[in-house]
Parts: sequence; structure tokens; C-alpha cells
Amino acid sequence: MKTGIKSAAVLLVALMASVAGVEAKDTLTIDLPNDAATLDPHLQWNTDSYTIYRNIFDNLLTRDTSGEIVPQIATAWNYENDTTLVLKIRDDVTFQDGSKLTADDVAFSISRIIDPALKSPQLSQFDQIATAEVVDPTTVRITTKSAYPALLAQLVKLSIVPKAYVEKVGDAEFNLKPMGSGPYELAEWKKGIETDLKANDSYWRGQPPFETVVFRAVPDVSTRIADLKTGKADLVRDVPPDQATSIENDPNTKLLSVPTERIGYLYINAEAGPTEDVRVRQAIAYAIDKQGLVDALLEGYGAPVNVLGATPIFGYTDAVEGYSYDPDKASELIKEAGAEGAKLEFLTSPSYPRAVVEAIQQMLNDVGLDVEISSSDQATFLKRRQGDPANAGSLAYGAWSCACQDADGIIFPLFRTGSIWAKYSNPQYDALVDAARSTLDEDERKDLYKQAYEILREDVPGLGLFQTYALYGAAKDLDWQPSPNEAMFVMDMSWQQ
Repeated sequence: MKTGIKSAAVLLVALMASVAGVEAKDTLTIDLPNDAATLDPHLQWNTDSYTIYRNIFDNLLTRDTSGEIVPQIATAWNYENDTTLVLKIRDDVTFQDGSKLTADDVAFSISRIIDPALKSPQLSQFDQIATAEVVDPTTVRITTKSAYPALLAQLVKLSIVPKAYVEKVGDAEFNLKPMGSGPYELAEWKKGIETDLKANDSYWRGQPPFETVVFRAVPDVSTRIADLKTGKADLVRDVPPDQATSIENDPNTKLLSVPTERIGYLYINAEAGPTEDVRVRQAIAYAIDKQGLVDALLEGYGAPVNVLGATPIFGYTDAVEGYSYDPDKASELIKEAGAEGAKLEFLTSPSYPRAVVEAIQQMLNDVGLDVEISSSDQATFLKRRQGDPANAGSLAYGAWSCACQDADGIIFPLFRTGSIWAKYSNPQYDALVDAARSTLDEDERKDLYKQAYEILREDVPGLGLFQTYALYGAAKDLDWQPSPNEAMFVMDMSWQQ
């Protein structure tokens, strides 16, 4: 009798353990460097926000693993003329409240993001769109202000939001309680701590691979790595290169890496403070040892660049000469500008590699400047970086990707007069990038971008440092292949069988 009870107890424990194991596999836990700055897909487009909300929403178009633009909510498209694009919309998609997604929602989403009143940081990437009109429930017509060769590449990033719901609750409430048609819906947003998503069982592409996905804000790199190794996290973003070997050598984890279109760059304020003097900006360019940064801090997971661009990006050129590493020349220019000991505030956040920021700080201090690092959470960093020049710091580290593989999505928003990112204005530069985004002639566009890059080289409102590689740490049994556009689509992940 006792033996039977004991056997039953052992069996019960085994069954409970088995059930617990299944439940654990139903939850995917991802550690990110920061919490989302927003869950409204038409507002911030920083990596951590996008990582989360991209799983709540579907986009109009997307890219496949080879980088080709392919259907998502739009099934097909054609140009009626150089300025008119007509898209067919799926008729089998519902939002997470059960309402049907139609052409009205697509047109509304486009009109919303180009509305200046929304003040979207993404506006410059969509502002060539003049109108979006509903032709019928499954057809939308987009008209651009001129021929716009980067239109499809930009529409890859456009998330479709529900018109009726947004108009009912308003923009502020929509950010707190977003609703889309994607594979996951918001369960709870514990600001600064974690964002919990639950599977959308009615998702049009099929059942999502995990019942629950937890995105945790873990700014400390060591904690993210420890979480991965102990099984508290299944996937971590932004692994420092010096931790790559540690993850590769752990029997329970693996390193996932891919070259990206993302550029590590230094923003330099050309409209306020000591860096308003072009000689100081040029001195900064001469003072930075890009190859040294790549060799010492990236450990091979990156490549120096002469401009803000890299090989996957249309309009990128290697014909523009970069700044050589010449600290003597840098010191000479600083003296010439009367800027010895000038205090420069260097903005950063936990999203960016501290070692790189500190190395740049030291290089600049070595040539006679007085650089002070000012670190804040990502939301505060972005607010200052996008704000008035007087409060935007002298310097800021950035890691820019438009996920569009086109120079229009990089140097236009970063430096075009009037952009929230630009602390710089040059009418000649503006004319070149405006012309490049309004001609369909690819050779002409390449030549215009080369000229624009030459101006940026002389004026130095920013400095391309290196092409970055995305590094992720993953549980050994997580099946996922990262892509150059750094999209963490949970639908593409699964446990290995």
C-alpha cells in the first residue's frame, strides 16, 4: 500500500515537472537594454520600442530573409505613373478586437503618420507622400509629391493601426493600450520593467509560436548575460563583442550574429556651443581612431566607414575620402579655433556601448577638449537629441538604421534642415538630398548622394564610425536566424524539435 502511494507520488511529481516544463516553453523571455519609449508605432522608432510593437502590428509591406520587399497587409502593388502607387489590401485580416482591417485603416495609418500635428520622429521618411485615398475596401491609392524612389522601402516600416479604435481612444490612450492585427496583443505594460504580450489566437498567418512573450528592460549588460546563462532569459539583445566568446563557450547558449545596415556614428551639434565652429567639428573627426575602436572594442564585429552608410544601402559610396586618424592635426585645429579646454556634453544612454563612448571621450580629451558624458534613459536621451540645439548636447553617440536600405532614410532625416534630428543646415546639401529623393534615375541618385556626402565630409555635422553587426545571445534550443534589418519577429522563432 505504501509502495503504491509512493509510486503514485513520484508519478505525480514527474507529471507536474513535465507540465511545468511545457508551461515554461510556452513563454519566451527576451531581455532588452531598455523599456519601450512608446508602443505607438507611428511615434518613436528606436530599436527597443520597435522590437516590441512590431509584434503587435502588421506592416503594409515587409522584407523576406534575403532582403527582398514582399507582401504583408498589401498583397500586390503597381505604379499608375511616377507619382501614383496603387496597393491591393488583404481581405482576411482582423484586428485584435475582432474588427476587420480594410483599406480605410491603411489610408488612415498613412495619413496619420504624415500629419505634422502627430509630430512623428518618422515624418521625414514619409513626408514625400501627399495623400492616401481609399479606392474600394481592398484598394488604396498613394500619391507622392514627386517621383519618390524610396517609397516602397519606406512603406516596409509602416504599421497599420485601427482607424476606429485610435479615433475613439485618442493618441495618448492608444500609446498606453495599443491594438493591432499582429501575432501578439498587449497584456500589460509595466513601464520601466517589462512588457507582456499574449498570443493572438486569431492571427491570420497562423498560431503564434509562444503563448506569452515577456520583454524585460535590463539596462545592465552583465545582468542580461547572466539571465541568459541561468535560463531566466531565452534571448538577449545587444551583446557586447567582448562577451561573445563567453556566450559561445557556454553549453546552454549560442551567439547569433549578422552584419547590418546600422551605422555607429557620432552626432556633432553644428548649431550650438563650441561645436558650432566647423574647425572644432573637423578636429573631432581627426581625433577619432575608427580602426582602433573596431579592433579594440568590436573585436571584429564591425567595419570602419568613411560616410554614414554601408554596403547594403543604396546611395552608399566608398569614393568619398574619410578623415585619417591625426591627433596632431586635431590639436592644431582646436588651438586655431580657440577651443582648448572647451566643455562638450556627450549624450548617451544604456542602449549604446559604454566602452565605445568612453573611448571617444578619451580620444577627444587627449587633443585638448573637455568632454563630459551625460547618460540618461533612452526616452530622455531621444527627447534631448530631438530637441532644440541649445539642449541637444554637443555630441551624441548613435546607431542609426532606417531598415530601408536607402540613403534617403539615413542622411535625409539626420541632416536635412528642419528634421528633428538635424542640428545643422546647409541649403546646398538640402537641394541635393531633395533632388535625390525625387528622381527615379538610379545613376543620377547615386551621383547626387555622392555630392551630398562630400558636403557632409567638409561640414561634419556627424561622423560615420563603423558598420555594426547585430549580436544576440540565445538559448541553445531557440531556433531563429536574425536579419540585417534587426527585426525581432517572434513569429519567426520557435523551439528546436
